[in-house]
Amino acid sequence: MLCGEIMSDSSQTTGKVGAKVKLNAFAHKLFGSTPGDGEMQPKEGFSYSLCGFGQNLICTIIGSYLTVFMTDAIGFNALAVAFLMLGARIFDALNDPIMGSIVDRTRTKWGKCRPYMKWMALPIALMTTICFLPWYPKNDGGFAAISVMYVIWGMVYTVADVPYWGLSTAMSNDTYRRGNLLTIARLFCTAGAGIVTVITPIITDNMTKGLDPAAKGDMLKWIYFVIAIICCVIALPLFYLGFKNTKERNVTEENPPSLGHNLKLLFKNKPLMLIVLSGIGGAARMLFTYTGGLYFAKYIMDKESMYSLFTMAIVPGGLIASLLVPWCTKKFGKKNTYIWSHIVGGVAMLIAFIVGIACDRGAYTSTATTVVLLIALVIAGIPSGFGNIITYAMIGDTVEYLELKTGERAEGICFAMQTLINKIGMAVGAFVGVLAYYMAGVAANDASSVTPEGKDTMWFMLVGIAAISFFLTVIPLFFYKFNEKEQQAAKAEIEARKHAHDENSELVQEIADEATQDGQNEGAPQMVFPNEDNQAVAIEQEKTCDDNCAECDKQEDCPDKKDNE
Repeated sequence: MLCGEIMSDSSQTTGKVGAKVKLNAFAHKLFGSTPGDGEMQPKEGFSYSLCGFGQNLICTIIGSYLTVFMTDAIGFNALAVAFLMLGARIFDALNDPIMGSIVDRTRTKWGKCRPYMKWMALPIALMTTICFLPWYPKNDGGFAAISVMYVIWGMVYTVADVPYWGLSTAMSNDTYRRGNLLTIARLFCTAGAGIVTVITPIITDNMTKGLDPAAKGDMLKWIYFVIAIICCVIALPLFYLGFKNTKERNVTEENPPSLGHNLKLLFKNKPLMLIVLSGIGGAARMLFTYTGGLYFAKYIMDKESMYSLFTMAIVPGGLIASLLVPWCTKKFGKKNTYIWSHIVGGVAMLIAFIVGIACDRGAYTSTATTVVLLIALVIAGIPSGFGNIITYAMIGDTVEYLELKTGERAEGICFAMQTLINKIGMAVGAFVGVLAYYMAGVAANDASSVTPEGKDTMWFMLVGIAAISFFLTVIPLFFYKFNEKEQQAAKAEIEARKHAHDENSELVQEIADEATQDGQNEGAPQMVFPNEDNQAVAIEQEKTCDDNCAECDKQEDCPDKKDNE
């Protein structure tokens, strides 16, 4: 009996060890990592991704629902809210290069990106909660107060967001390994955003059903306030996890550059500038995932929970695309994958727009229109899934391009452009959504207030503009030339330069040591300096006056000669 128990325990232990080994091997395959090679390991990758999950819980409750909180819960003027969203977010986006420069100048024992995960977690949570306080009055003072809080929130969030994405490049300089990391991280980020986007309208729809408009507004204040607190409570420890379990490997010890210098570097990074232009052109392509989709569901379809279905429709295509990123980018390249997937997405949204106008003008609630729109959103999720990952990976590649051209990496200022693109997208998404709400003549919490003409306006602004934006985003990338082959060549050249520099530094030190020794032996000082080719050259020993006396043109005034005479 005892022998059987021992054998059973041994079998269970072996099974657990075997399962652990398999899971470990799967994790390494997932991130493209190798155990113990000094590069990024799965624990780091998962910690980084979980930090992104928490970050997106907070970003989404603000990005998707603060506008609704202001227009429907408090009742502020929609046009004023629209211009607040546009102005505040563009201002926030313009802060990103400044924050990127600050990151590049940061020098701590933890690196230059990681410490911000630790320092900013609590301030972000605090400002998020303040933005959703249910006590803002419906007057100019209340609007001014929440506007100031929102602007401060954007600045605080930027201090963590820019270094978070820059950290991916500091963790690894291998484009394929970094691509795997960003794929997993973006999946976690999408999950965080998706949870908030899907669950929130279901809660608000069910808890406000049957209430009059005024009572709905009062209830919405508390619903959004509680959801914001829950998001912050979940996100806080994940920020600290991302700080604790990651490591920066690509660290520069050079003197930090100035902001002006970093801004000059931006314009030397031509591939990065093309990516920025692409991001600006595509800022409106996913309007249905922002506030506009929620307004459409609530006031055109008279069913707020339909917004959950709209956002869920994007998930299948986005998930499939995210999983296919490593294969597609290796097979077709990042640039081609991005371009052709967005052309397909644009065609799908254009078809949905035409079907709505042709079959359901002035209503947009028929089964045919809804089905075609949902299919278009599923297809549009594919370029969204690719874009969410590929742009980050392409910006990571441009860091190597910049280092090749200038000798400087500047991850902070480069990845500040990605967060700038994201915030411009949020600015345009919120602005167009709330502007459509205003131009459609919506009365807060009253779907019956929208006329057929108002519904036409909202349909064009949310679906037609989105289709156009899909096509605009691909135009700059036709001029993008820094492909994977060139990135690998740039990486090899950079490594060769560093190796040569290290060898030359050692040579300089050896000659300096020899010169010092010779000087000690001969009683004369020796110096070593690099020439114009950065080669070590010893200065010849200075000759005394006696050695040069016959050649000297100042013999009459020479005190040494007079002494000798």
